[in-house]
Amino acid sequence: MKKLFGIGIGPGDRELITLKAYNLIRSCNYVFLPESKGESLAGKITSEFIKGKQVIELSFPMGADNQERYLQAAILINETLKDDETGVFLTLGDPMTYSTYAYLMKELIHLKVETETIPGITSYNAAAALLGLPITLKDESLYLADGNIDEEILKRIDSVCILKVSKNKQEIIDKLERNDFDYTYVKRCTQANQAVLYNKEEMLADTDYMSLIFARRN
Repeated sequence: MKKLFGIGIGPGDRELITLKAYNLIRSCNYVFLPESKGESLAGKITSEFIKGKQVIELSFPMGADNQERYLQAAILINETLKDDETGVFLTLGDPMTYSTYAYLMKELIHLKVETETIPGITSYNAAAALLGLPITLKDESLYLADGNIDEEILKRIDSVCILKVSKNKQEIIDKLERNDFDYTYVKRCTQANQAVLYNKEEMLADTDYMSLIFARRN
């Protein structure tokens, strides 16, 4: 029976890819890569691991409504994989955390394609390690959000991580400051062009899509 593995390759440093992920990449028949604007960051990160593999890129523009693309990608994967063949779909971070793969998996299941998910290190896990800050301590709560935050929820939690903050940083920062949070901006975490910003004006000026804000209550 054909099977697709959804593999989280972590935030960018290839040494953070798990051994299980590496072994599946090396043993599979096909590698499926998400790409946007003609570029696959997942492909760049794993370039040494996918040499000699049959690679197929699937277009998913960042920030777009890709519902029809998920269906068409699932159909292509189903038609590409023959019985007893395996494929891997490589995604940044973790496949079950704000990931293209989660939507693709749903379509594959509808097509009766067997799937298995291999977890990866998330960008916010990597950012917390980089900053030397705990995500949560005993009896604390974490708020994980994508692009915006609900201030009513913010009032009740101890730590917050907001991913993909390029469009509305001012609103996010205003809410954090009103609720007594210390915050740090991290972009391209663990990648060669990684940067950590503490100055608010520098944060507001940056436009990198692959950015996050990590904050803890004072």
